[in-house]
Amino acid sequence: MLRRGAAAALLAWPALHARAAEPPRTMRWLLGFPPGGGTDTLLRVLAPQVGRRLGATIVIENKPGANGNLASDAVAKAAPDGGTWLYNTSSVVTGPWLYKNLAFDPFRDFAPVALVANIPLLLVAHPGLAANTLAEFVALAKAQPGRLTYASAGNGNVTHLANLLFQQAAGISAVHVPYRGGGLALNDTVAGHVQFYMDTANTALGFVKEGRLHALAGTGTTRLAALPEVPTVAETVAPGFEAGSWSGLLAPARTPPTLIRQVAAAVLDALREPELEARFAAQSALIRGLGPQDYASFLRAEYDRWGRIIRGNGISLE
Repeated sequence: MLRRGAAAALLAWPALHARAAEPPRTMRWLLGFPPGGGTDTLLRVLAPQVGRRLGATIVIENKPGANGNLASDAVAKAAPDGGTWLYNTSSVVTGPWLYKNLAFDPFRDFAPVALVANIPLLLVAHPGLAANTLAEFVALAKAQPGRLTYASAGNGNVTHLANLLFQQAAGISAVHVPYRGGGLALNDTVAGHVQFYMDTANTALGFVKEGRLHALAGTGTTRLAALPEVPTVAETVAPGFEAGSWSGLLAPARTPPTLIRQVAAAVLDALREPELEARFAAQSALIRGLGPQDYASFLRAEYDRWGRIIRGNGISLE
């Protein structure tokens, strides 16, 4: 009887383990930036589609602060039970280079799930600035070194680092004004409190169409379909220049692999949905759709890339 009982328990264990690894009915997806930014916009399109496929409700929780590090730290410390996930940006791999005493390690404390999309950046200026083209802008900035002001979504954010790289390539310098998120930075640029900003293309585009901002250059490898007349930085100032705001999904380390595979499959399937593809395209977002293994390789490559840039420019934050 004991042997039969033990055998029955062994046969039952995989089924119990599989049930334990099923996605919970409610999942929290944390984003380290306020509502209204480019990444937040994409997440609010993606999450309902993924939730429908998993039979779960996905609650988006914006947890801004410290360039996304507050949200990353919260997820790194969360129970690996599928209840909490991180919708991350490049800040998860730039943070270790920027901050000396970071509480999490991007490779030790997270499990890659999926790379979702990349949004090219768009260099925009307030119409009050006497520059309607990139050449005019560079000439104006050179004539006023260190006097123009530029916004970013936070110190060390890609909107800061990419702008800094552009300035170095163009031979100009300006005063950095960091904000706690892209929405706030964009609003103050539109209001004229700062003079230029390298924003995600999806959130800046509407203001450009309305004439409330001037589009000077894109940061992708090709021109934006919505603004074919606006050149790229690569074809004007710096050959080979490319930067963008990519986003993906991470889980706390030690989350069951079966659960990660289920959620990754739901994300990748959602990205093939025609309605979602159309809505991402309307946001100038390029769908990437990489699963756990490929996303792990991508994260390592981005960690190395931005590490070289940050170290080479001597950037550090407290």
